[in-house]
Amino acid sequence: MQRLGFIHDMMDVKVLILFVAARSEYPMTMQEVYELCYQDDCLSYFDVCTAVPEMVKSGHLKQTEDEKYEITEKGRDAGQLTEDSIAFTVKQRAENAVARFNRQIRRSSFIRTQTVPRGNGEFSVIMSLDDEVGNLMTLELLAPDQRQAIRLAKLFEKKAENVYNLTMTELLDEEDSVEDS
Repeated sequence: MQRLGFIHDMMDVKVLILFVAARSEYPMTMQEVYELCYQDDCLSYFDVCTAVPEMVKSGHLKQTEDEKYEITEKGRDAGQLTEDSIAFTVKQRAENAVARFNRQIRRSSFIRTQTVPRGNGEFSVIMSLDDEVGNLMTLELLAPDQRQAIRLAKLFEKKAENVYNLTMTELLDEEDSVEDS
């Protein structure tokens, strides 16, 4: 019986991993490699867990100190030679998945949160939003308990840009009406 899909053997798995790794701007965990490569139902997590260590051993990928993987120059060269063998639809889905991954990692590098106990059961939640140049905003809020502090931190991570934009709009709208007076 003929297998459907792009992945037919370990070489196909490795070619797809090289394709994804070459487009990733950040090192990836084994799980992230799998998620970004899972664009074909014939790929399994075990295939990725077998291929990645072999690719590290062959010098196509390197492992970082924090158990993540990134492509080497040897891998980049080999990937350029072999990526034409990837099915167009798989290639498109993989590129889209890597683009989302890159945006997500880049965005998370600009947002920081910290919860600090204040001694009486209350917590300060310090939330920062940065850009490429520096800090855009740092906000500290008081939370009555740890549960609410953690919730504030998580929600800020999701909505940091909205909080910044609302704050700027509110302050600048007030400024415009002051200038008109």
